[in-house]
Amino acid sequence: MTRGRTSSLHPDPDAERPVGRDAEIERVRAVVESGGVLMVTGEAGAGKTTLLDQAVRHAEHQGRRVLAVAGSESETNLAFAGLHQLLAPVVAEVSTLPERQRTALLAALGLGAEAPAPDSTLVSLAVLTALAELAAARPTLVVVDDAQWIDHGSREALAFAARRLAGTGLALLVGVRADAPLPGFDHQHPTLSLGPLDAWAANQLLDRQPHPPTGRQRLHVLNQAGGNPLALTELARAAGDDQHLLPLSDRLERIFAARLPELPARTRRLLLLAAAEPASCLHDVDPEAWCPAEDAGLVRFSNGRVRFRHPLIRSAVYHAASFDQRREAHLRLANALAEPDRRAWHLAAATAHQDESVAAALEATADRARRRAGYCAAATALERAAELSPSPEDRARRLVLAAHNTILFGQSQWTHELVARATALTEDPAVRTAAALRAGQAYTVDHHYAAAFSVLFQEVERVAGSDPAAALTMLATAAVAAYYSGDRAGRDEIRRLLAVVDPEGRPGVERAWSLAVTDPFGYRAGLLRELPRLAEAAGGRPGALISVATVAWLLDEAGLALRLFDDGLSRWRLRGAAPEGLACAAWTAYFEQGRWELAGDMAVQSLARASTANLTAVAAGALGMHASVLAVRGDTATARDLATQALTAIDPLETTSVGVRARWALGMAATADGDHDTAFEQFRMLFTAQGEPLHYHACYPALADLASAAARTGRQREAAAVLTAAERTLAGARSDRLTALLHRARALLATDHDDAEHHYRAALAVPLGEHWPFERAQLLLDHAEWLRRRRRIAEARPRLTAALEIFRRLGARPWADRAQRELRAAGVEILRPVRDPLTELTAQQQQIIRLAARGLTNREIGERMFLSPRTVSSHLYRSFPKLGVTSRAQLRDLLDTVHSG
Repeated sequence: MTRGRTSSLHPDPDAERPVGRDAEIERVRAVVESGGVLMVTGEAGAGKTTLLDQAVRHAEHQGRRVLAVAGSESETNLAFAGLHQLLAPVVAEVSTLPERQRTALLAALGLGAEAPAPDSTLVSLAVLTALAELAAARPTLVVVDDAQWIDHGSREALAFAARRLAGTGLALLVGVRADAPLPGFDHQHPTLSLGPLDAWAANQLLDRQPHPPTGRQRLHVLNQAGGNPLALTELARAAGDDQHLLPLSDRLERIFAARLPELPARTRRLLLLAAAEPASCLHDVDPEAWCPAEDAGLVRFSNGRVRFRHPLIRSAVYHAASFDQRREAHLRLANALAEPDRRAWHLAAATAHQDESVAAALEATADRARRRAGYCAAATALERAAELSPSPEDRARRLVLAAHNTILFGQSQWTHELVARATALTEDPAVRTAAALRAGQAYTVDHHYAAAFSVLFQEVERVAGSDPAAALTMLATAAVAAYYSGDRAGRDEIRRLLAVVDPEGRPGVERAWSLAVTDPFGYRAGLLRELPRLAEAAGGRPGALISVATVAWLLDEAGLALRLFDDGLSRWRLRGAAPEGLACAAWTAYFEQGRWELAGDMAVQSLARASTANLTAVAAGALGMHASVLAVRGDTATARDLATQALTAIDPLETTSVGVRARWALGMAATADGDHDTAFEQFRMLFTAQGEPLHYHACYPALADLASAAARTGRQREAAAVLTAAERTLAGARSDRLTALLHRARALLATDHDDAEHHYRAALAVPLGEHWPFERAQLLLDHAEWLRRRRRIAEARPRLTAALEIFRRLGARPWADRAQRELRAAGVEILRPVRDPLTELTAQQQQIIRLAARGLTNREIGERMFLSPRTVSSHLYRSFPKLGVTSRAQLRDLLDTVHSG
């Protein structure tokens, strides 16, 4: 029996692959293919049935027989109902059973002649024999779902067989609720526990829904569902949006709070208080009052604190009460609490009409939340405060303040909604200007650049004379849109408006930002003179420090940029995660300066946050950076996959800077694999047919990589034309870094010996090359190869040695291998490098191992990588045997040995 499925209906076992369960899928597939027993446990809605269905499709795809049974509460007391589901369709195929066993089995299934009640031991033996015979004739998978509701006789027979399946080749998968006892199976078989989905998977699942929630609604769903797949899909369909908790569908209420009406009234009142204020300890309550709720499986009560067994039970309890009951509970809690923020929220929940005092209390709550980087909490509080404000002007002002906070954690859809409501309420110039700024920022975050330019430029024209400070802020925002898009007209308009708003060119970080972001080469000289003063003026303000660091990075002032990024980001992290827009320049700077681990770590974290906020282009940028790290380290297959995902997620000709990063990663992956034709094609796509860069800043660092690929594929003339166009554009505005890259490119393309010699020496003579270690090592390797081919071995050896040391330190394995080959060709005996066991792990497992080696706990690693502690533990468990270690205490020594090699 295959639950109505056949292999012809499901030829692809991955057709309905569950989101976020890759490791779990591989484990159940291993059991399907090798045989044995696996218990699949998890709370209601965790996805047990979905995972078992995936195993069924995999088995059917391989031509295996599938026997399935699903427990039902209504059949729990029907003797052998489970066995009837399982074996009745195939009973004719086990005709060779011993007579007594056959008779007992037929009697149990209700298919034989009238007979006394079958002996349970004989039935169990018959089930074992029947399953073994079926497996001998054809590989067989048995699936038991909702096993907690399988009748006693069937469960006993299946447990008997499960303990004796060794050698039969039969696979048995048993799905059961995590909190449900299963006599006969307890603690005897391997168990796969399905925990909550991590942040990335939860967002992926939401995006698969017919109408994915956005903005505040999306955050409510994510927070309330707690990673439960069923809750995510059901709550995504919820039509209403409650200020306190989302209402549950009838289906979820049946699952999570079916016994609520049976509880005593006093217990229901206590549950409502706990649902309205989960942090309340309710110390004055008789513990006995909680017993009925505990017995019903709704809560756990210990040490004066109640905890719901699942977050959705809390919502079910809350929405089962009437509004008057909820209002009474909130007022009682507000009067009992001294903490102002919680008190303000309870007053708001109990208020049905506009009330300025409650609105003011919520605004104060929002201000405290914002200072702790609680931007979502601040936005929610301000939006509710606006609803409670009697004055339209106060409503508009608070809505715009809320919009500012939604921008800081990337909820652009929510921002647009707030801005639209605010502008409909007031004609106040200051409020409307602030609203236009937030709209422009939201369009920029959404990567709708034309819309951002339109809103921002129009408002700058309007307030240029009356509010130049606001106009400069809007131009700085427009500059971000110009950088992401590479739009030349937008950049020209920003510079024109800067001259209108600030004709005297007064120094300041916003003006410097706008100039550096729109034209880092044309304004380089003047901005270099301003940098020290700007850095000093930033003081201890993290946003200002990161802004000045970005200006320094754009100007290739690497040392200053790195110091300011470190300072600014560390200060910001004391308050919470930095806004996504601020992190992008930082991870690129860290990557260029050889801090690849940190750059990759930041990209992974940003990817998870961007998915939460539904920011496709920010996620694409993070994928491109992660791909870049993997490409230079030699994990080329994964790098190509991530870079391709990035290019698929965006239009690379519209979000040009992100497309350039992903394209560069593809080129470096091809270079690492020795596929120089593909590498040339990828790097060449960063420039137009006329040799102009697709992006006015991001493309130029790839010039030397283009030249390297051209030299190996005989396309020097085409690359030289691109290089000549770049030299014209950069004349008089080159940084030391670009000077070295241009000389390296010329050396690689040179056909004349003296010309190549001149350019190599000029590139090596550029100071501060250590700030770009990978580029420096590539230059040393290129020059050494050139020297060796001309039999200047003594000159080549020190350059090769220096390059190898840098590549090994960075973990640039393909380039280290190339340097080692050159050294051997140069007659140098080198120590065999210590094998890096991490290469046998996936990129995610490598990152987990490195963090664990630094002493981070599973919870800390999970928070950093947006994984559950259980997922981290699973990855460590699978990685230890490959690394040859038995505990995390050995990881630091292992990695130190590898790196010292």
